[in-house]
Amino acid sequence: MVKPVIAIVGRPNVGKSTIFNRIVGERISIVEDIPGVTRDRIYSSGEWLTHDFNIIDTGGIDIGEEPFLEQIRQQAEVAMDEADVIIFLTNGKEGVTAADEEVAKILYRTKKPVVLGVNKIDNPEMRDQIYDFYALGFGEPIPISGSHGLGIGDLLDEAAKHFPKLDQTEYDEDVIKFSLIGRPNVGKSSLVNAILGEERVIVSNIAGTTRDAIDSPYTYDEQRYVIIDTAGIRKKGKVYENTEKYSVLRALRAIERSDVVLVVINAEEGIIEQDKKIAGYAHEAGRAVVIVVNKWDAVEKDEKTMKEFEQKIRDHFLFLDYAPIVFLSAKTKKRVHTLLPMINLASENHSMRVETSVLNDIIMDAVAMNPTPTDKGKRLKIYYATQVSVKPPTFVIFVNEPELLHFSYERFLENRIRDAFGFEGTPIKIFARERK
Repeated sequence: MVKPVIAIVGRPNVGKSTIFNRIVGERISIVEDIPGVTRDRIYSSGEWLTHDFNIIDTGGIDIGEEPFLEQIRQQAEVAMDEADVIIFLTNGKEGVTAADEEVAKILYRTKKPVVLGVNKIDNPEMRDQIYDFYALGFGEPIPISGSHGLGIGDLLDEAAKHFPKLDQTEYDEDVIKFSLIGRPNVGKSSLVNAILGEERVIVSNIAGTTRDAIDSPYTYDEQRYVIIDTAGIRKKGKVYENTEKYSVLRALRAIERSDVVLVVINAEEGIIEQDKKIAGYAHEAGRAVVIVVNKWDAVEKDEKTMKEFEQKIRDHFLFLDYAPIVFLSAKTKKRVHTLLPMINLASENHSMRVETSVLNDIIMDAVAMNPTPTDKGKRLKIYYATQVSVKPPTFVIFVNEPELLHFSYERFLENRIRDAFGFEGTPIKIFARERK
């Protein structure tokens, strides 16, 4: 289900990043704990009461040496493009400024709902300072304090009133939904066309020429698929060309709707940081992943080239060590036939359930091979394990003290589970719970 998107917009020094961090909480990414990927915190997930959403901190954008009013304008326009609801943040200690009025003028042009937050209202005596902000024309200002966490719930209550009704377009359970993500011009649209066998998507050598995500139902060998093409991910325009950070924004919506995510890499250009960032979101979302190296026809090769390229991918994408790698050329269609079987395998493993008795045999054998760790004289005791969900396969291990299950030992158990059951193409999640 696609989550609504909130963007926080405002001039510098109003506390956008503080409010962003308050809303997302101390949310530690799985990916951040693993070497080999960098992450920008301008985009994250949040939840409030019954609502899950994604949130953009436009204050985290570094657009370059533009005058700051121009930066504000660009950031606001990105938010207008990408968000369902905009939080317009101001500084109650400084009152309404000319820069606030400039942001307001930009936001008047959007048809998106705008919620006005007045930050730095740190105590009840300061509430009178919000009244000047009615002049901005966005209804009742909501007093908040990012530093003290006051009023954040009121702000989110108001934002949630404007969330769009969730897209109920769903497909049957046996349909495999997969999306293609990657930097502009890695050949995503060409690959969609190669799979479908028709020019369904506009293709151009200019980065960002495809418009929005396109669903393409497709049946092959009696298996039904829906291809979610995230298109160029990045729109044309100054903002999108000045910062690569926004290449993840559209990808996230497609990832949320997918069973399997194809991380497409341009073989000619090799691997860059942005590839890792985009792939990191797919991993964190718990989706099955297949790494696709496109434009393989354009690379000069000998008998070692593929092996060497595969090793580079493994070195750079340490957190995707479970993902199979497919080399192909959408242009010549060479090796494209190898892709769907790999998608089928990843999807099947993503939905795999294992018997509790067999799982516990594997865990106990693992403990016998490598005894549990100790910390300050206490040894981790594992009582039993069970699988609690699929997509991705998720396991709960009941122990004496959850904090004794260190990351390295959890990784060891994951590897033993993978050795036993495969799970190629899918992340698996392991949680420790204290046995009551």
